[in-house]
Amino acid sequence: MIYLDNAATTMRKPQEVVDAVVAAMGSLGNAGRGASAGALDAGRVVLRAREAVAALLGCPHADHVCFSANATASLNAALSGLVGPGDRVVTTVLEHNSVLRPLARLADERGVEVVYAGCDAHGFLDLDELERLVTPGTRLVVVTHGSNVTGNLVDVTRVAQVAHAAGAICLVDASQTAGAVPLDVAAMGLDVVCFTGHKGLMGPQGTGGMAVADGVDVRPWAEGGSGVRSFERRHPLEWPTRLEAGTLNAHGLAGLAAGVAFVEKNGGPAAVGAREHALARRLYEGVRDAPGVTVYGGWPVAPERCGGIVALNVDGLDSAEVADALSAGWGIACRAGAHCAPLMHRALGTERQGIVRLSCGWFTTEDEVDTVVAAVRTIAA
Repeated sequence: MIYLDNAATTMRKPQEVVDAVVAAMGSLGNAGRGASAGALDAGRVVLRAREAVAALLGCPHADHVCFSANATASLNAALSGLVGPGDRVVTTVLEHNSVLRPLARLADERGVEVVYAGCDAHGFLDLDELERLVTPGTRLVVVTHGSNVTGNLVDVTRVAQVAHAAGAICLVDASQTAGAVPLDVAAMGLDVVCFTGHKGLMGPQGTGGMAVADGVDVRPWAEGGSGVRSFERRHPLEWPTRLEAGTLNAHGLAGLAAGVAFVEKNGGPAAVGAREHALARRLYEGVRDAPGVTVYGGWPVAPERCGGIVALNVDGLDSAEVADALSAGWGIACRAGAHCAPLMHRALGTERQGIVRLSCGWFTTEDEVDTVVAAVRTIAA
């Protein structure tokens, strides 16, 4: 298989990640639930993972990294814990349904006002429109760091400045960028960054979380067992317990810590992102002039603002037909369809056709990219 679906999950994991999960499965108890060797070892694994993610994301306090099952769970928790009845939220048409649907629920159930900043013809966020929409009294600005459809990157530092100027909180969805694009909660002025472990961080599925800046109060979303303060009527409010009800996935977090260590060992997010960007650029250069091929996103106008994704269509073919042909004819795995990002597709005019998303990863090779280029050109011809 030639695997170009890394924007969905990094199927090829570093061997260190596999080894860490296997070792944890045979040795760890339940973190915070007792003083046995297995329970204490699990606690240490969770702490190491917390410290590793905090260092990678520039979160000043490791106890403000709160783990969950994935970015979706963290985004739901953050949105529910930050937004109250009647609040105003500004977001964008670039967002994934992990943001759009929780906001729709808050609009229905709490009367939250949700407004959307648009994008240009290449799918880049209209930052000027965003700034106009973030009026005084806005409670929250929530934005993706990188589009999961086009790979276009967003200047989240500027978004945070716009939010703070209006007295709002800035929430960033880093599902597509954590581990592959440098992020620094403190230096960039971000309030909450939600991430998943199974993409750029190269960890297992079932891992993710949020990093929360000092002074930002995210109310508990789920309540339950915490291993501490069992006689209190409500869930404890200290960090990170306040956002970690129930048993943590210590086995997965062992793998996540190993994934973060692998990223750091190979030069950090900047180096990983540079490799993925170079591979995607090679892919774009190979298909951009193919008759009948349309490439979406910023590659033609601002390649420096693009991630490791090339999004395209072949005239006259549904995106699913192209993806199936790539799989059946060349063993190429990619993603077709709407990518859980309906507003982005409406903005690009691809609601009916969808888009073929080819996403490179650390383990993608130049030979594989060249095979994909030849396959797309053959299908288009």
